[in-house]
Amino acid sequence: QLQLVESGGGLVQPGGSLRLSCAASGRNLDYHAMGWFRQAPGKEREGISCISSRSGARTFYGDAVRGRFTISRDNAKHTIYLQMTSLQPEDTAIYYCAAAQGTTIEGMCNRTWAVDYWGQGTQVTVSS
Repeated sequence: QLQLVESGGGLVQPGGSLRLSCAASGRNLDYHAMGWFRQAPGKEREGISCISSRSGARTFYGDAVRGRFTISRDNAKHTIYLQMTSLQPEDTAIYYCAAAQGTTIEGMCNRTWAVDYWGQGTQVTVSS
């Protein structure tokens, strides 16, 4: 089993920035593709950014966050990150860390059922 624990959420003003972290334990993170999903009230969970296994050489971003969010991984620290900038009220959601094997990062981000492990989520609220 792989346990994922997110941190770094909170309240931020429009235009502000936050960095989310996801700490993994229980299994070797290196061989899992990792990703960030979010779910706003009344909406389905959506994949916003995913990163390939091992070196993380490949990344994927959803249209809503491309150019504003950056995903990265530090396998030595068993942690992935999501740097979020230019935050807007529509970014308000619970953000979930996810891990998967046996899928492309595009497949992982576009299909929640491709995810093998989920974190418990962290709330991000963008409001003035």
